[in-house]
Amino acid sequence: MEKSNDSSEYGFILEGFSDRPRLEMVLFIVNFTLYSVAVLGNITIILVCILDPRLHTPMYFFLANLSFLDLCFSTSCIPQMLVNLWGPDKTISYAGCVVQLFSFLSIGSVECILLAVMAYDRYAAVCKPLHYMVIMHPQLCVRLMAVAWGVGLANAIIMSPLAMTLSRCGRRRINHFLCEMPALIKMACVDARPVEMLSFTLAILIVLLPLTLILVSYGYIAAAVLRIKSAAGRWKAFNTCSSHLTVVSLFYGSIIYMYMQPGNSSSQDQGKFLTLFYNLVTPMLNPLIYTLRNKEMKGALKKVCGRH
Repeated sequence: MEKSNDSSEYGFILEGFSDRPRLEMVLFIVNFTLYSVAVLGNITIILVCILDPRLHTPMYFFLANLSFLDLCFSTSCIPQMLVNLWGPDKTISYAGCVVQLFSFLSIGSVECILLAVMAYDRYAAVCKPLHYMVIMHPQLCVRLMAVAWGVGLANAIIMSPLAMTLSRCGRRRINHFLCEMPALIKMACVDARPVEMLSFTLAILIVLLPLTLILVSYGYIAAAVLRIKSAAGRWKAFNTCSSHLTVVSLFYGSIIYMYMQPGNSSSQDQGKFLTLFYNLVTPMLNPLIYTLRNKEMKGALKKVCGRH
């Protein structure tokens, strides 16, 4: 596999929705609004988790990390996309494309594993409440985050060079609004099936394995909740986990549809809107989901804002 001289020298053209100028303007306004809300919401959660000592617990440590990942995830490509939507210039440099792809693969992988870690944290809180702080001690939390980042970086280090060095025979037009793996593979003028199969195999390990752990954790949680006799106790346990379950459903639903299909058979427009969903809508919704359904977070927000 060899790198295309044209793409490395002149970069790429992100076509996105350039064939529909009116839709581009609508998308610019919508995406700018959603991105602003996502940035503000995730920065707020990070600051509140740092500033309020009552939130210095494993659950909020992981929540602050999730907000940081969502912030990085969106920022890795949305500003570039807004520039391309606003004006006639749809280009991105080769280096910019590499950074975008690497960020996308690494941060997305870390988030998959972090959601599994958060499910285990909820399992420990609901099923082992008396031993929770012993099980989820600070050193373990830091180690789990280190493992998540290690796996994410390894995935990006393996897949980014393979995708970027596929021979494209001078093709520079990416039928997407960002440098994403499926779009780059489709540009190849050589047999890209080995890269596709490796991507699919890694997706099984990084997406489906953590999802299995999440489902197992919530299976134990559901069994524990059903054993609680009081309705108030059951509601408290359910409320503790419902926010995380909602986030898992939003993130994994779109990721699995996009990446767990050999040959990436989803239609081009479908793929673009799904990418927008997990890259922008989910990071925007996460702070709202965790804030609106969480009394501790709402209380901490009021305290930080000076309202007692």
